[in-house]
Amino acid sequence: MATKQSNKAQPHHQSEILENPDELAERLGQGEAFLKKNSKVLGGVLAAAIILIGGILFFQFNTQNQNKAAQAEMFQAVYYFEQDSVEFALNGDGINSGFLSIVEEYPRTDAANLAHFYIGSIYLSERKFQEAISELEQFSADDYLMQGQAYSLLGDAYLELGNNEQAISYFEKAASYEPNKFFTPKYLMKLAIAYEEAGQIQNAIDAYGEIEENYFESYEFSAARKHKARLEGLAAQ
Repeated sequence: MATKQSNKAQPHHQSEILENPDELAERLGQGEAFLKKNSKVLGGVLAAAIILIGGILFFQFNTQNQNKAAQAEMFQAVYYFEQDSVEFALNGDGINSGFLSIVEEYPRTDAANLAHFYIGSIYLSERKFQEAISELEQFSADDYLMQGQAYSLLGDAYLELGNNEQAISYFEKAASYEPNKFFTPKYLMKLAIAYEEAGQIQNAIDAYGEIEENYFESYEFSAARKHKARLEGLAAQ
């Protein structure tokens, strides 16, 4: 019963404040005094908040504009890449920008992010493995095709450098990233090869076995069965 009475007492006290002009004036006076005393601090906090919000909005707007411009400029570079004109794709043709210019002029944009993928792919084809790694590690995407391919290319580069441990790590990422019947079998084949290079025969057998078991309609199926049987024969000796 005491609890119920105390609960009822609180709103009654609040109503007294509202109904008593002197009490209300005193409360308002306290609030006014606080504002006067801390006006500089509050003004500074408000100004800082306005500057911060304005800066964020400007950054987002500026980034969007830069991304549109970068994508427009990158169109020709992508065309050259698809035509295997890698020199023009990288450095431009004197009129149109290349991927390297896009990355330099439009950092932190989606276009620059994609340009890192293209540059890394070109460097890998030119056997510039460390440069390829540097570019590809700066790329990230939600798209399962592009991100999985980036992981796979990084695995290729590390495998060529003789770093089997890193190669295996990236091939595992590629094979486990959004598994699908179109690309996962290819990544598993690369993973099996890397395992075998590292002397991890059972892991290589398991990778081939995953293709045999789950991707029997894939192009890699026949080769996976053959290499799995070969390794099982070696393991049995």
